[in-house]
Amino acid sequence: MAGFLGINVNTVARVIEDLKGSGYVEARRGKGVFVSAAPPARSTVSLRERLLRDVVIRAAAIGMTADDVAVGVLSLGEVRPDAVTDAVEVLLVECSPGELEFFAREIEAHFPVRVDQVLHDDLAAAVARRPRADRWAAAVTSFFHLAQVERRLAGLEVPVIALLAEVHLETLHRLAQFPSGTRVGVASSNPETAHNLEHSITNAGLPNITLVGACPTEGAALGRLVRRVDVMICSTAAVDRVRQLARPSTRVLVDDRALDQRAIEMLAAILVRHGEDGIAAPSAITPWRFRDRDRRRPAAGGRTNSSRWSSGPRGRRRTEGSGS
Repeated sequence: MAGFLGINVNTVARVIEDLKGSGYVEARRGKGVFVSAAPPARSTVSLRERLLRDVVIRAAAIGMTADDVAVGVLSLGEVRPDAVTDAVEVLLVECSPGELEFFAREIEAHFPVRVDQVLHDDLAAAVARRPRADRWAAAVTSFFHLAQVERRLAGLEVPVIALLAEVHLETLHRLAQFPSGTRVGVASSNPETAHNLEHSITNAGLPNITLVGACPTEGAALGRLVRRVDVMICSTAAVDRVRQLARPSTRVLVDDRALDQRAIEMLAAILVRHGEDGIAAPSAITPWRFRDRDRRRPAAGGRTNSSRWSSGPRGRRRTEGSGS
């Protein structure tokens, strides 16, 4: 593996040991290292304590007390996400309504933003309607459309990033448990989504499965695919149709995809910088300031005014978007 990746063999050995210690892989004498049968259990209590400790330390670095943090979080929680009126706006460009809804839902679950959903064919008109002074904080699209969106937004100073929706880790763990030679197929309502899922499964490098192909849920291709595989992976929206066509012995795994964490962190960094530049309403970005590595100088008296918290437009459904 070290030779294939072009890195030091000690680095590979250290990483494998870390994965073994964390419970993600297990060594089998005389056979090698394999993905564990089940993902390691993670203590919700320890994760919560670590998060809260990190928030308090980061808050103290900019002059906030624990009371300031508590008051800010409570004030954010009083307003529901649907009530936002002045949130930062992010442009989302995709090729189908279904993909727009999926990515918009995921982005709004992670960040205190509003998502402007635009079909790829309508992007030129959306840009023309947008006043230059009221530009988006960022633009998000898939890798397939990345170059086209960048060209269309050239000169507007809107950063563009590509999000990748991959198969869930739990699904990969389940696939790893099937016997050698298991044939797997992927189906989705959107052809691009189906092929993205197929690509992410291929990248996992599971030696016990053979990927037969991927196809949309509409059309005759799905019927031909399900007859050739032992396992089908599909979304919740497609599961009923897949089960109707599949043989009784065919296993159907439901996977609604997950956003790649690195892309989420990239978008978070862009939103933080956007808020620091003073372009957006500060209250909309304040919850994400704690993720920025650059520490701000405390206000006079050694404390930072917590009104930036209390005026925040909303709380989030996930912890990492609500003040952490």
